[in-house]
Amino acid sequence: MGEINLWEAIKQMRQISRKKGSFSFIFMSYSRSRGKSSGIVEVSNARLRSQAPPGGKYADHLLNYVDIDTGEAFHFWQPCLMFFEGKKITLQ
Repeated sequence: MGEINLWEAIKQMRQISRKKGSFSFIFMSYSRSRGKSSGIVEVSNARLRSQAPPGGKYADHLLNYVDIDTGEAFHFWQPCLMFFEGKKITLQ
């Protein structure tokens, strides 16, 4: 299983996505507008998509992705990332 630093995980997500590959990850959902979570979200086949233009209020804190299995586009808060490719996320 192992561990991986948050920033290294994001770096690897971007590299995999540039090569048109896919990866799995798990994060804790959070809706800022509703102030609540719907629980843990597991995505088994994803690729990052274009980020919001620089200057967006929360653009530096969100990652946009597409679920390759469903074709649906989503985003999640970077600090809510829990696992990447089966490795536990650390903040060190």
